[in-house]
Amino acid sequence: MSSLEDERNRHGYWMGLALSLAREAAEAGEVPVGCVLVADGELIGSGRNSPIGLLDPTAHAEVLALRQGALALGNYRLESATLYSTLEPCPMCAGALVAARIGTLVFGARDLRFGGVRSKFQIADSPLLNHRVEIVEGILGGEATELLQRFFEQRRKT
Repeated sequence: MSSLEDERNRHGYWMGLALSLAREAAEAGEVPVGCVLVADGELIGSGRNSPIGLLDPTAHAEVLALRQGALALGNYRLESATLYSTLEPCPMCAGALVAARIGTLVFGARDLRFGGVRSKFQIADSPLLNHRVEIVEGILGGEATELLQRFFEQRRKT
């Protein structure tokens, strides 16, 4: 197996965990976004969208995972970490990735309405900022997109 195949398999494994968290978010009535944070091959943080349940507009999956990761490492700078998100981060979360100095972002589906990394803005790797995040997109993107579409179809029916 080539190193590129190894990398895609590794990304697929972690994104699969993030998708499980996204499904939990959907079951709780939250927009189905899940996220895991990995450093040196170890899970150091995870989150699922929870702004409704936590009554916190900043309780996006990415922010919750970053908070856990910073506590786990005892440092707000997470330079060696890779964040896996089922959906392209919003502008708030993309800014948080830069502030945390995340090394790599891997995301599944693009957010064509609010994407802060590729679709609407390019915050995470902007040459205007002091840190640039490496970005990998499309890992299990079809599954993430399907989960989001089902969630919003069901919401429109009720």
